[in-house]
Formats: sequence, structure tokens, C-alpha cells
Amino acid sequence: MSDRKLRVSKIRNGTVIDHVSGGQALNVLSILGIDGSEELGVSIVMNVPSAQLGKKDVVKVEDRELSQSEVDVLSLIAPEATINIIRDYDVTRKTRVEQPETVTGILSCPNPGCITNGNEPVETSFSIVADGVRCSYCGTIIRDSLADHIDAE
Repeated sequence: MSDRKLRVSKIRNGTVIDHVSGGQALNVLSILGIDGSEELGVSIVMNVPSAQLGKKDVVKVEDRELSQSEVDVLSLIAPEATINIIRDYDVTRKTRVEQPETVTGILSCPNPGCITNGNEPVETSFSIVADGVRCSYCGTIIRDSLADHIDAE
């Protein structure tokens, strides 16, 4: 048993999200809007040993590169993640996520009284705070289940 190896097939083109905190892979898929109905090839490895994190998840998505707004939200639940862009089976770009100071137009505010949930054409904006994200309009803080507040529109 000492020579166990992790075997996940390579992808030709797409994105590999590595160093995701253990147990967060399904939230990553939610952030990316991946629910299994797409024809994308997706591989998930969860709770594997990691010297850096203790346990980590890895998400591979074939034939898709992430937008900056997706990376910004991803950084909130996986601040240690690395994004690897794969082209023709080779890593062509490897970057670490960086948390922005604010995220705009990505999350919905859970406060039904917030101006962003009314009839006004106001784009949501959240500031990154130590214990979550804070709505820039009403001050509501989202601490848990961030993926549940992704604006699907």
C-alpha cells in the first residue's frame, strides 16, 4: 500500500484548478455553473493528501478557460488555488488566484430589502472582509454557502 498513486487522466485543452481546500470541489463546480448537463469533460479529485493544505481537491474542466470574474469568486472559497491552462496536453499558463478587494455583478445579496433586489438597475457589489463578503449597499455579510449566492443571470 505504500506505493499508492493518484491517477487522473490528462486533458488535451482546458483548465485544471489545483490546491482547492479539501471538500470545496463541488462548490467550485457550482461557481462555474457546471451541473453535469453540459457536454464538458469534468474530473474531480477530493480530499487527497497535500503537504500545503493537509487535504486538497483538484478540478479539471476540458475545453473551457475561466473568466476573471469566475477566478475572483473562486478565490473566496479557494484562496490557495492555482489555475493551470492546458493546451495540447501541456500547461501553457499557471497562475495563483488573488483575492480582489471587491466582486461586482457576480453574487446576489440575500437581503430582500437590498436595493439590488428591487426594480432599480443596480449591479451588486461586495467587499471582501475577514469573515466573508459584505454587500456594498446594505451591509449584509455572507459568511457561508457562498456558492448559493452566485447570480445565475
